[in-house]
Amino acid sequence: MATWTVGAVRITRVEEQLGFASFAPEQYFAPFERELLERHRGWLAPNHYSPEHHRLITSVHSWLIRSARQTILLDCCSGNHKERPGFARYHRLDTPFLARLQEAGASPEDIDVVLCTHLHADHVGWNTILRDGRWVPTFPNAKYLFSRVENEHGDPDRSPAADANLLRRTSYRDSVLPVIESGQAVLLDGEHAIDDVLRIEPAPGHTPGHVVLRLSHGEERALFCGDVMHHPVQIYAPHWNSRFCEIPETARLTRRRMLEYCAEHRALLFPTHFGAPHVAAIASATNGFSLRFFNPRCR
Repeated sequence: MATWTVGAVRITRVEEQLGFASFAPEQYFAPFERELLERHRGWLAPNHYSPEHHRLITSVHSWLIRSARQTILLDCCSGNHKERPGFARYHRLDTPFLARLQEAGASPEDIDVVLCTHLHADHVGWNTILRDGRWVPTFPNAKYLFSRVENEHGDPDRSPAADANLLRRTSYRDSVLPVIESGQAVLLDGEHAIDDVLRIEPAPGHTPGHVVLRLSHGEERALFCGDVMHHPVQIYAPHWNSRFCEIPETARLTRRRMLEYCAEHRALLFPTHFGAPHVAAIASATNGFSLRFFNPRCR
């Protein structure tokens, strides 16, 4: 179980799955430049790209964040037993995610705050579990924090686009709506301080209501970027969007702004989909940015 420390805050990665991305690089990124991928394949393999298979390697994980005041779970992966036809990586899973959370030192009852950076299916799944034929909140004592803009965009009863998208419609109804109906959801407008070291900020582009979490404790900083970036090659190609970015030009601007922040403030980047070792330190380079992976303290 890998744990990083930023100031007095402990951050543990809780894995759901690690493996090949659902799409080939040419289908995953827009634009895609094969020469750029080949230029970086030396360090991308084997943890981030398999040259043999010509497939990206990506992770789906949550971040367990323990500050002096609260225990926070950031992004909730795909979940078990969810109907996700057409997306084999998310469909009818049966993973030991909650056992891994327990191994990381937290039970569902220990979670004070759940933050979903956005409401795509691979970030909300463990919001709920199936109990007696009903989807109920997994974390009974938690406040679930969602962007109000994101909620309105993802609610199939409010958004014709969400209603027309089977994956969005289904994941909202089994993994978001039960939380709202339970009274545990808090809809956020703009910036929001979780406590004196953790602050949520809007970061639109991947989705209209996407948010990021900034950690600042003394001189140490971190940025939890959700899907602002999906893969470490984007640090060298911030103009590459994933196929899932809904507002392409805004996504590129937000990605560059996040990288500039990390480089300027020496903030560690905690993404949701990077392969091992998952966390990166960002530096400014001649023509953009560079990364150095930041290994965890293992226990």
